[in-house]
Amino acid sequence: MSKPAILCVDDEVVILESLEIELRKAFDDSYFYEFAESANEALELVEELMAEQVDILVIVSDWLMPGMKGDEFLINIHNKYPKIVTLMLTGQAEPEAVERAINQANLYAYLPKPWDSYKLIETIKSGLSNL
Repeated sequence: MSKPAILCVDDEVVILESLEIELRKAFDDSYFYEFAESANEALELVEELMAEQVDILVIVSDWLMPGMKGDEFLINIHNKYPKIVTLMLTGQAEPEAVERAINQANLYAYLPKPWDSYKLIETIKSGLSNL
């Protein structure tokens, strides 16, 4: 059986690189780490991983991205895969979008950018412990 995955979605490559460093430091090789630069790319990646029977445990998503916004993306994910823990990590989310994600995507947590590394990792750990 393959390792489960944590997926990070952000249109800024430097953010994805920072997240990868923090996740590897915190969780080492316990998970696969996947990255997408848009919600549409992430949706395709989720379908590929699920087809390969890789469990996606956590998705960390930005809100303001070209094309589909993070709340819409997380609602799509929740409708198809309600067990995935979702976090929104963003500096520019509209309060209504966060509310929509909480209510329609069962958003586990909202963390502002720039984020506190300790809080991010503890939030992911907390979300994983609820699975």
